[in-house]
Amino acid sequence: MGKEFEVGFEGTLAATPADCWRAITVDAGSWSWPIRYEPRVGGRETGLTFYGGEVTVWEPGERFATRCEKDGWFNQLDYTFERRGDGTHLKFVHRGVFLEDWDTNYDACRRHTAFYYHSLGEYLKHFNGRPVEYAMTEAPASSASPDGFTKLKKALGVPGDVCVGDHVTDLDGVVDYVTPTFLGVRTADALYRFYGRNAFGWPIGVGRHLFGGTDVRDWETWLAQVFG
Repeated sequence: MGKEFEVGFEGTLAATPADCWRAITVDAGSWSWPIRYEPRVGGRETGLTFYGGEVTVWEPGERFATRCEKDGWFNQLDYTFERRGDGTHLKFVHRGVFLEDWDTNYDACRRHTAFYYHSLGEYLKHFNGRPVEYAMTEAPASSASPDGFTKLKKALGVPGDVCVGDHVTDLDGVVDYVTPTFLGVRTADALYRFYGRNAFGWPIGVGRHLFGGTDVRDWETWLAQVFG
């Protein structure tokens, strides 16, 4: 028996409603992961959920929503865009059902949401409109250990007391996000996202949003060495 949940984000982004709309409905790979929507009510969603979904609201620059449901389970995203001065106030609500381990999945969803929407702000501020290449690499299963994220940061040369604004020599970038479970590093042409999913009993993930140039390393090989 599943149990419903709700998480969300609300804040003002340094971009126009049109740019925010495009980032969410067209360029999701620039800050989260690639998701595709047919641009109309009733259009198909692919890449967000295993089952796929359907666009339920399509009002460019104002409101967007999508929903997937199957056998009592559902996943629903709802966005409202409002111009405020030179920026856009975005309200995002994510509702759905977790079929198992509700506490862990809710905690993970809440923390991932905060990280993703911070990344949206970084994309709009620093890379808005630039073509992107997205990649995600999962670390070996051994990275799910309690000290997995500590090992990862040590291998990157990131100290335990790292703060936003600190330089990361290994990537030639600056820390733009840091929590006990996640680390974000922005370089001149990329957003590197480190997901300490070991906090939830899952392997660590390394996401890259590359806005030109090449990746700094073969992450699969590097992660295998770190957690070998």
